[in-house]
Amino acid sequence: MKPKVYSKPNCVQCTATTRALRSKGIDFDVVDLTEDSEAMTKVTELGYRQAPVVMAGESHWSGFRPDLIAQIA
Repeated sequence: MKPKVYSKPNCVQCTATTRALRSKGIDFDVVDLTEDSEAMTKVTELGYRQAPVVMAGESHWSGFRPDLIAQIA
């Protein structure tokens, strides 16, 4: 399953996360939380309050986490 990055426009941590995923050769999908209310509800229900939220299989986290990106590479 390819990771999903739930992101917002002009988000520095979101950009850093997608760049890190690309640099590791990880194929991923991006979901814009400002355009997808169902996605916003999903990440909010998981308790997240900041973007990006990355979901990779059973793992998920918020913010720029190069340590966790390395684990899924």
